[in-house]
Amino acid sequence: MLPALWRVRAVRAETADTATLELVPLAGAVPRFAPGQFNMLYAFGIGEAPISLSGDAADPSCHVHTVRAVGAVSTAIARARPGGMLGLRGPFGSAWPVAAAEGQDLLIVAGGLGLAPLRPAIHQALAASGRYRRIAILYGGRNPAELLFRDELALWATRQGVTVAVTVDHADASWHGAVGVVPSLLDRVQFDPAATVALLCGPEVMLRFTAAALRGAGVAAARIFVSMERNMKCAVGLCGHCQFGPDFICRDGPVLPYDRIAARLAVREI
Repeated sequence: MLPALWRVRAVRAETADTATLELVPLAGAVPRFAPGQFNMLYAFGIGEAPISLSGDAADPSCHVHTVRAVGAVSTAIARARPGGMLGLRGPFGSAWPVAAAEGQDLLIVAGGLGLAPLRPAIHQALAASGRYRRIAILYGGRNPAELLFRDELALWATRQGVTVAVTVDHADASWHGAVGVVPSLLDRVQFDPAATVALLCGPEVMLRFTAAALRGAGVAAARIFVSMERNMKCAVGLCGHCQFGPDFICRDGPVLPYDRIAARLAVREI
């Protein structure tokens, strides 16, 4: 429960308010993690926040986190500089079923910052791309300036058997791609509904509409997995801050099968 000291090894600006940090422990080995899990990062004197791991789980040298500055804690973390110190607890939570989807079509759908928690799953899937029938990565942002990992998106699109489609809600003069909501990208890719596993991460409204579109296309609810974002404090299911019906997102999630939470996800007040 006590945060260990980790040093910021490198920082890369992704957008005007989002940065990717590489962290290494001051003592001991780097804990292994599974794609979809998160750490609790502590900015000393300010507070602690759950941040998904966004690096390659096969890289044993560091933990990578992509952080958007939206509050006091996340702003302090996102503005950390190389050589600075953060506290870290983790990893915590459930993982994306990347290996279990082998032999099927893998559909990865992200909205906004939701691409960061899916990035480790993408790395794992691409490392074993020959084991999937097809891989599709669908990503949407509010505008071109807020899109994450643009160089990687272009690189992923060059891989054989991989389709990448990107859209924005609002275009500017620099944008020549699709304009529209994320679920509209489903029409741009081929997948067999009976043999598809879908991984979804993004704002809850995006999760609801994308899951509904996938269900309408014939994908079974048990084959759709979503990563939930809730206010986590303890990370071990004791404090109740992240309770979502009978589930605690820090302990039972953040990755959950859609058929388990579909009814609750449709109620906006929960």
